[in-house]
Amino acid sequence: MIRTPLRPLARILKAREQGQNPDAIEAENKRLRHEDDRDRSRLQAESRLLVMGVAFFCAFLVIGARMGMLAGSVPEEPTAQASGSPIIGQRADIVDRNGRVLATNLDTHSLYAQIPDMIDPAKAARELAAIFPELEEDELLEDFTGSRRFLWVRREISPEQMQAVHDIGDPGLLFGPREMRLYPNGSVAAHILGGATYGREGVNSAEVIGVAGVEKFFDDALRDPSRGGAPLELSLDLTVQAASERVLHGGMMLMQAKGASSVLMDVHTGEIISMVSLPDFDPNDRPRVLTAADNATDQSDSPLFNRAVQGVYELGSVFKIFTVAQAIELGLINAGTMIDTQGPLQWGRFRIRDFHDYGAQLSATDVIVKSSNIGTARIAMMIGGERQRDFLGQLGLLEETQVEMVEAPTGDPLLPPNWSEISTMTISYGHGLSSSPVHLAAAYSSLLNGGTRVEPTLLRQDGPQNGPRIVSEQVSAVSRDMLRAVVTEGTASFGDVEGYEVGGKTGTADKPRPTGGYYDDRTIATFASVFPADDPRYVLIVTLDEPSVEALGEQRRTAGWTAVPVAAEMTRRVAPLLGMRPDVETATPTGVTLTSN
Repeated sequence: MIRTPLRPLARILKAREQGQNPDAIEAENKRLRHEDDRDRSRLQAESRLLVMGVAFFCAFLVIGARMGMLAGSVPEEPTAQASGSPIIGQRADIVDRNGRVLATNLDTHSLYAQIPDMIDPAKAARELAAIFPELEEDELLEDFTGSRRFLWVRREISPEQMQAVHDIGDPGLLFGPREMRLYPNGSVAAHILGGATYGREGVNSAEVIGVAGVEKFFDDALRDPSRGGAPLELSLDLTVQAASERVLHGGMMLMQAKGASSVLMDVHTGEIISMVSLPDFDPNDRPRVLTAADNATDQSDSPLFNRAVQGVYELGSVFKIFTVAQAIELGLINAGTMIDTQGPLQWGRFRIRDFHDYGAQLSATDVIVKSSNIGTARIAMMIGGERQRDFLGQLGLLEETQVEMVEAPTGDPLLPPNWSEISTMTISYGHGLSSSPVHLAAAYSSLLNGGTRVEPTLLRQDGPQNGPRIVSEQVSAVSRDMLRAVVTEGTASFGDVEGYEVGGKTGTADKPRPTGGYYDDRTIATFASVFPADDPRYVLIVTLDEPSVEALGEQRRTAGWTAVPVAAEMTRRVAPLLGMRPDVETATPTGVTLTSN
């Protein structure tokens, strides 16, 4: 900016020539300069005030809008943001098909020690040992007085224990919030649920992860925040599961069995309504895996072992219906075809015998009803090994099941290394091939539901699976008639339940020795049943491990004396729970005749 001089030389000289005062010129120029500075400062101040006014208006407008949004929103607790991978402490519930809770979460607290902040370690150790009897006072004192700075005392404590620790009054004993996995029904469905434990842990949260069963199989889904906490709905019915466990436990005790399992499956949807393995455990206090220190020769001795899924056994004569059904489907025989049952049947150094002498011939139906090994083996020879293997594969008996449990792959069937002719003969009546009760339930469902393949599942389904066809509807109906005859006329006479028209097949197989060969006094007894036989809805498999009961003055180990009555009682108990009314004919009065006058 060019400023005007206060005493311009030209004006000063001119004023002197005219006799005027040159100082007046300077005074006038100062006045004009001051007025110019004043006007410029006022304009600048007014501009700043305008900018500040606009800024304040915008600020108040934003604050007002934000306050309005907060007033109209749902209040939420603030969450701290931190870098790194967060610990996801939330886990969805697991419910049965009717929405009843099988597994849920319970808010609790953990107890930990910040050792540098402790005032009286000796008193704290003494008081903690009194509150928690499983803790040793000497060990706690050693930890509290050593070089450690942090110590987990208990991962979970009750409110009463929390108050007792609080009363100790030591500032080094602190509590952290966390969720624990709770199974409100105790041991009911223990093998299916599996159990959970803690993964990554922090003082303010802990990661709950599945360790077995559906808890581990669906671990990612149960911990997925995007599901919004939606529960995992299983196909199980809690009341049916509890009733099945009670009946099977009573039967196992009565039959003096080492273990037992049962599977109840919907023949059309493949839904597992109940699945029991005994002995069992409480997933709230899951036992540890057996080790060499426990002198355990077999993990199947552990209550953690799921006999229904992991237990692969030679299931015996329950396989015979597959052989006869395939032969009828292939057109080789029909239900009335007479089969040579003259025995023993010799193949090389092997001899196949029947439990009783059934004479020279039996019809195909009677081969099933009387459970003839020789008759079944001769039918298998008509079929041939290649076709037999293909048919059993279609039924799902040669591969692991797809049931939603991490244990399923460990229940892979045991097949003969060489599917020879003798293997074809023995497999036809359930020896030489080992599979699990879940395999058997799926195979029976596929054969008897009209002849279409179903896969076992623990998830609730909206309708039938409508899998590939295995046998015709006619062959399926003939198979059901044969199994009904086994109950009414054959080896499963104790299996009849009035009003439910049960059909089924018994199977008794000698247990193999670990060193080879078979035990003479140890068996696996199985009863595979379907009800109602005329319009099947459910398949029930009951298996007893090493049963033995005294009846009619003898020790009985066969399925007809052991597994069958247990399965009958289970059907009697659970069928009403499934909404099935017994079909019982109404008695009509006798000896009274209505006449008219």
